Amino acid sequence: MSTAVVPARTGQVLADLLPASRVRDAALVLGGAALTGLAAQIAVPVPGSPVPVTGQTFAALLVGTALGAGRGFLSLALYALAGVAGVPWFADGGSGAGLPSFGYVLGLVLAATVVGALARRGADRSVWRTAGTMVLGEAVVYALGVPYLALATGMSASAAIAAGLTPFLVGDALKAALAMGLLPTAWAFVDKR
Repeated sequence: MSTAVVPARTGQVLADLLPASRVRDAALVLGGAALTGLAAQIAVPVPGSPVPVTGQTFAALLVGTALGAGRGFLSLALYALAGVAGVPWFADGGSGAGLPSFGYVLGLVLAATVVGALARRGADRSVWRTAGTMVLGEAVVYALGVPYLALATGMSASAAIAAGLTPFLVGDALKAALAMGLLPTAWAFVDKR
């Protein structure tokens, strides 16, 4: 019996390492939505902004990266649809599409899909590629969230940037740094098995 290390194949995401089944996929999608909902409850108010700092973006990007584009999309779409339907799992126990922060939720759906597609191409296997993937995912969230914030609140573009982007950059850098450690480490562990 050989004990040689066989590296994970390109084209896989971490979820693909589990035995394939529809039950697995459904559990991963539900689990990703629940993780995002739980992480959204870790919320710190930002003075002058209707949008708090949460763990939601970090969870959504991890879900997308670990599950891949298809399951990541389904997971975050489920999160968004359940929140619109009244499940109180948006930031601070909120729900509904009328929240000023709902654009960020829509951004999470797209971002999870983008980072999932990049992860399938190996973008989560090295520190620097993971950093780029997370930064791109965060940019996608802001690209939808900030304009929605401006429209929902009547803020000018510069006011929406000041309230919905600038205060979050340091926290997002820390979240990207955490992902830079977690994801490549998970792949290194897998490759050594």
